[in-house]
Amino acid sequence: MAKSKAKKLKVIPLGGVDGIGRNITVFEYDNDIVIIDCGVSFPEDDMFGIDLVIPDFSYLEQNEDKIRGLLLTHGHEDHIGAVPYLLKQLNVPVYGTRLTLGILENKLTEHGLMGGSTLHEVAAGDTVKLGCFTAEFIRVNHSIADSVAIALNTPKGMVVHTGDFKIDLTPIDDAPINLHRFAELGKKGVKLLLCDSTNVERGGCTPSEKVVGASFDRIFEGCEKRIVIATFSSNIHRIQQIINASVKYGRKVAVTGRSMINVMRAAERLGYMDIPEGTLIELGDMKRYKMNQLTLITTGSQGEPMSALYRMALGEHNIISLGGDDLVILSSSPIPGNEKLISRIVNELLKRGVDMIRDSAVDVHVSGHACAEELKIIHTLVNPEYFMPVHGEYKHLKSHADLAKQLGMSENKIFIPETGHALEISSKKAQYGGTVPWGQVYVDGYGVGDVGSSVLKERKHLAEDGMFVVVFAADLQERILLSDIEIISKGFVYIREQESLIEDVRALAKKTVLECFGHGNRDANSIKNKVKDAVASKLYSKTKKKPMVLPVLTDISL
Repeated sequence: MAKSKAKKLKVIPLGGVDGIGRNITVFEYDNDIVIIDCGVSFPEDDMFGIDLVIPDFSYLEQNEDKIRGLLLTHGHEDHIGAVPYLLKQLNVPVYGTRLTLGILENKLTEHGLMGGSTLHEVAAGDTVKLGCFTAEFIRVNHSIADSVAIALNTPKGMVVHTGDFKIDLTPIDDAPINLHRFAELGKKGVKLLLCDSTNVERGGCTPSEKVVGASFDRIFEGCEKRIVIATFSSNIHRIQQIINASVKYGRKVAVTGRSMINVMRAAERLGYMDIPEGTLIELGDMKRYKMNQLTLITTGSQGEPMSALYRMALGEHNIISLGGDDLVILSSSPIPGNEKLISRIVNELLKRGVDMIRDSAVDVHVSGHACAEELKIIHTLVNPEYFMPVHGEYKHLKSHADLAKQLGMSENKIFIPETGHALEISSKKAQYGGTVPWGQVYVDGYGVGDVGSSVLKERKHLAEDGMFVVVFAADLQERILLSDIEIISKGFVYIREQESLIEDVRALAKKTVLECFGHGNRDANSIKNKVKDAVASKLYSKTKKKPMVLPVLTDISL
């Protein structure tokens, strides 16, 4: 009996608490583990060549036999994008709502995993038993349909995880957030609340998505131009409102961008979108209509390189050319870090003479995340004993902790999380315990985890200072240099203008090799290192730059 009382509930964020994205939280009690969400984040500017960043699954791999299920709150990339990479390593049953699984299925198919994955469809109001845990799915509003919060009943009390949410009392699908259920759980007693912190620094409440529909109606009315709208591919309610306005004003709709097409197909197939027959046309058929009869929905609202809007802005799209007959609407707000990318797109579009609408005052975008007053409502209804802010940078988590204190929660009941640090909850108290293996894994093309920090440092080095390659052939056994020293410079100097420096480096490299031979040195690595050090020192003394020096020695000893 004493042993049972000593058991604790462990709450372990493996991502989602050190920036925007890569959301994943592990809940562990005794021999049972459940996971909520498994997302990606996108590379920062200094992550050269990296496509995606996913969580480190080492701890889950070590405890595969304990994992009872992966629960998904909604279908955004930062919550489901890493699921295929997890399922390549572990056999884990996945639970999600219909649209979430519909989007996930496309990803699993691309990764060749669809046949071996166990997906369980749930709906808001459903409960599932997972070892010692029972998970209940609660309807919330967000910028994608079929979003849910999760109430996890554990041996140490109820845990409520909001996922991403806002309080929209007039949503597009007429299904508002189930505040009544949050209140019921609060009355029964909630041990721990984990809550979305993305918009905590914004006062007031997030406007309803229907505000955007009214704005579209005003813009479409009387517009004589082709309307091009860039938005998030996952925001099917936004896309539905674009289609509704297009139908109302007699416009055909074309769609470009792979992710946009995939999500729309899944949403329409599953009954989450209503597209009247004859509304959608192929891109190539746009030339058959007048400009004021067309709407184009596109990806690229964040300025992503090679997105459809990016290619249109730079005149590289193989079908669509934008100009003075186009009105471009950016129906989104910049994700932190994307401001420069978006600014470049805006500048290029304006150079082409297009009209643009991107001012938030025009209400062509509303957030999918709760602002401060909505967060206060959830805190008050749930009334948790302990609180952990999640989903955001440290400044968001700290602001959310301060909000909880304003509502009367004691500071010792609030836990600002760190990735890999376990919060341990017993019957009488909560405190931080030990850490588990954690980190971020880089995805570079088909390579997962092949690129580490050392490779990124080398790529950064190359990007900043270039490369200097020293090529020569030798017979190491006889200690004879068999070729002239060849110098190849990439991204460092323009050789024709620096011939004297190149000749100095060539002479120094040859001298260094011959000195090694003169001292009886036959070791290839030792010789290359001495050439590298000598050349690097020479280059820095002459240019104050530190290019990557790469000696290439071909040994043709018999």
